[in-house]
Amino acid sequence: MWAGFVRTGLGFGGAALGLPLMLLIGASPVYWLPVVGIHLLFFSSLTLLKSIKKVDWVYLRQSLIWIIPPTLIGVFGLIALPDKVMIIFVYSITIFYAVIWVSNQKITSHQPWVDKILLVLGGYVAGTSLTGAPLIVAVYMRYVAKEYLRNTLFVLWFILVGIKMSTFVAFGVVIDWQLSLLLIPTATIGHLIGLKLHDKIIQNDRLFKRWVGAVLLLISSFGLLKIIL
Repeated sequence: MWAGFVRTGLGFGGAALGLPLMLLIGASPVYWLPVVGIHLLFFSSLTLLKSIKKVDWVYLRQSLIWIIPPTLIGVFGLIALPDKVMIIFVYSITIFYAVIWVSNQKITSHQPWVDKILLVLGGYVAGTSLTGAPLIVAVYMRYVAKEYLRNTLFVLWFILVGIKMSTFVAFGVVIDWQLSLLLIPTATIGHLIGLKLHDKIIQNDRLFKRWVGAVLLLISSFGLLKIIL
């Protein structure tokens, strides 16, 4: 429900902000990411059916050149690296985002070369754990009009998750389809609430992220200590 709410409320971050909670329940990123991926494909499709015309296709194509190659590298790293390493990675990157949001800072770029670095890093992190959204969004906000931003990001997430899911299937990763489908009604509740509150959240972006950052910092710190100790 939380992941669905964040995904539509902010336009990004369903995995980045939801995965730390899922990992506290147990299992590994390789188990949870297909579940998150199926939901993202499903809900993104529903949203884009109504607003496919509000997508900045020009910048999307330009940015994919920098995003897709590191995404592929990240996906193979996710499959190859030990679960413990990946869990530490997820909690560490989440703590990084949380500290930035709690301190009212922003990941920003003012130079084209910095944009490319953020897109490459965001693509790699998205490939490993689907938590690269804040890095990519920092660049997209510079080039995509506000009214096109969320839908353009949804298309991007759809492409990246499609790559990830195809790789999972190709490498024989076990996907819990039953759990994914059973959780769709619950995620739908969060999805609908996010759609209704999207404008208010965007208007109070800093306050929302500050509260979310504080909770994520607590959860991720606990999870990191749990896996290390």
